[in-house]
Amino acid sequence: MYIAIRTDDGRNIGKISFYCNTLQVGRQAFYDYLKRKKKPWKYQPLADAILKIHATDEENADYGRIRMFQALQYQKEIGELGKVTIPSEGTVRKITEQMCLIHKPKRKLNGITKADREARKSDDLLKRDFTADAPLKKCVTDITEIPAKDGKLYVSAIFDCYDLMPNGLAMADHMRAELCCETLKHANLRFPEIRGAIVHSDRGSQYTSSAYRTAIQKYGIVQSMNSAGGRCHDNARCESIWARMKEELFYHRGRKTEHYKMEELKFMVWRYFMSYWNNCRICSAIGGIPPAVKRRRFYSALTIAA
Repeated sequence: MYIAIRTDDGRNIGKISFYCNTLQVGRQAFYDYLKRKKKPWKYQPLADAILKIHATDEENADYGRIRMFQALQYQKEIGELGKVTIPSEGTVRKITEQMCLIHKPKRKLNGITKADREARKSDDLLKRDFTADAPLKKCVTDITEIPAKDGKLYVSAIFDCYDLMPNGLAMADHMRAELCCETLKHANLRFPEIRGAIVHSDRGSQYTSSAYRTAIQKYGIVQSMNSAGGRCHDNARCESIWARMKEELFYHRGRKTEHYKMEELKFMVWRYFMSYWNNCRICSAIGGIPPAVKRRRFYSALTIAA
């Protein structure tokens, strides 16, 4: 490429020998490069599809090689790619690297809830098994903190282990047990079928409080908690989702949460989970499709079977 630039694509013949000798490049190799240069990039249609996926939503800029490969497969499945052929995952990785679109997360997990050692605990019913064969059977819940210009915003959510859909979501300027109870209320209002489901949490004082236990019984939910002396990995699914949300919504975009007021952050977080995450985001843990698509396919399959 350098020789082509310096010799005006080989038209300045007198300099070709000089640059080839200096850079130890064969003249034939240089001429082969000129021939390849005039041909269109064979992966251009695929590169255009990748750029289109990035442009669909700004959070898609955080797609790594695996999720980009899965996103292409999903787009092909729903007929959005036309005749574009999807190569192997390794080829997709090379293409995204050439396009400087590879993303590597930098943040680490950081829990904020504190255990109440005196309170009565529940058994660990999940034992780090965050899979489920149907929606509204097994869920995980947690709280995360987002610093704001006018205080701290606390986000509480209940995520379904089957499809990672946020069954319940609540936000407030505190992290008391009422916030977790509000999350249960939202989940019950959206999905009354959650009655009888297991909802797993860490051993934070919010989840061992009498108010939370009363709400659990009211909605007919089975409580599960991290094992005694457990680590954050006992609720790794929730911790991972929080990390993804903050990385994609703030950190990778160079946004400082302290620049926003709590009401602004509430809107951003609500829109991220209820619109983008549910309907658009490719989630590798559930087979490379959005949560709402996986849930819809589950109930569609039940209808066909009936």
